[in-house]
Amino acid sequence: MTRRMPPPIAATVLGPTTIRRRQPFANLPETNFPPLGNRLMRIIDRYILRQFVQTFLICFVSLVGLYVVFDAFTNLESFLKAAGDSGGLLGIIASYYAYQSLAFFDMTAGILALIAAMFTITWLQRHNEMTALMAAGVPRFRAALPVIIAASSIAVLATVNRELIMPRYRAELRRKPSDLAGEVSRSFESRYDEQTDIVIRGDAAYPATQRIGKPTFQLPPTLASYGSQLIAENAFFRPPERDRPGGYLLVSVKQPRDLTSRDSLKLDGRPVILMPKDFDWLKDDECFVVSKASFDLLTEGLEYASTARMIAGLRNPSIDFGPGTRVAIHARMVHPFTDITLLLLGIPLVMTRENRNIFKAIGLCVLVVAIFVLVLMAFQYLGTTYLIPPHLAAWAPLLVFVPVAVAMSSSMWK
Repeated sequence: MTRRMPPPIAATVLGPTTIRRRQPFANLPETNFPPLGNRLMRIIDRYILRQFVQTFLICFVSLVGLYVVFDAFTNLESFLKAAGDSGGLLGIIASYYAYQSLAFFDMTAGILALIAAMFTITWLQRHNEMTALMAAGVPRFRAALPVIIAASSIAVLATVNRELIMPRYRAELRRKPSDLAGEVSRSFESRYDEQTDIVIRGDAAYPATQRIGKPTFQLPPTLASYGSQLIAENAFFRPPERDRPGGYLLVSVKQPRDLTSRDSLKLDGRPVILMPKDFDWLKDDECFVVSKASFDLLTEGLEYASTARMIAGLRNPSIDFGPGTRVAIHARMVHPFTDITLLLLGIPLVMTRENRNIFKAIGLCVLVVAIFVLVLMAFQYLGTTYLIPPHLAAWAPLLVFVPVAVAMSSSMWK
């Protein structure tokens, strides 16, 4: 016979319908964790920023080091030859790659900023530091804010390097290890002067003296009074000075002959081919061809030029650079925004997934960069082949990826 336990007192008095089960912590007031103080947040920001900067510098120095080692050993003979002429092998190598590192930073700044950002956030999650921040009431976006600001600063620094520093050292950046003094000849491609209709040809170009070897200037019918060609031993570019226009000084002219008896030729009332008979600063075997197509524009184009110079070169009436230069100009303007967009595409992948695997972060980073670069190159190709306008070719990637970045970043605000 089992003994039955008496009902609780509350059940005896109030009846079976009044029984309530006690819930643990039911009567405790709801509380939130207090936000971290400004001083503590500044300490955390400095900690995250230090992690980002260290990762960025390690990646950049490592890649530059690999590039220097492989390229220096490949061109060691050229460096030894240059050192034999002037002395100081290490000084020559250090000087050459110091300039080349500027171009390397321009090419890799956006990608390295993304790598550093994803590594920093993954490292915080791997050591449960991100969990601690979120438990303290810090939202994801606030935790990632130092990384976003640092990466944006790198994009600004890359822009300054692209617009101010690299154009100043264009000559040094264009030099090859085999031509550190700028005295080795380079191949010269025929160029057409749009303003005078003269085709400029030559066997070789010498950047150190701005000289064209064995030049042949093919003249249009309107300037072919003394023959269809001007042939000389050398042609030197001379910038405009005082009352003398800019153009090419042809030395040791072989065709036409007897220049002292010939008059200068004009096009639309403007002197184009100057002869010694009319200009006393020309020797008997010299003539001068007026042209706004400078030696740099003919031989190197607008490589490493600032955006302002690229626009000025595009407006040069003597040279038509085609749609590729127009796409490049618009791409220069968009470049900082594409770097930030790439960053905002990569951060949510590791921030919202609580990813703690560094190798997985590397894979996600490579995937994001590959897709982004392929779309960027596809639109630029469409712009250079006239399939879409040049400005659309540069701005279209933003139209594609900015909405995606905004949608992916929305979860970081929660």
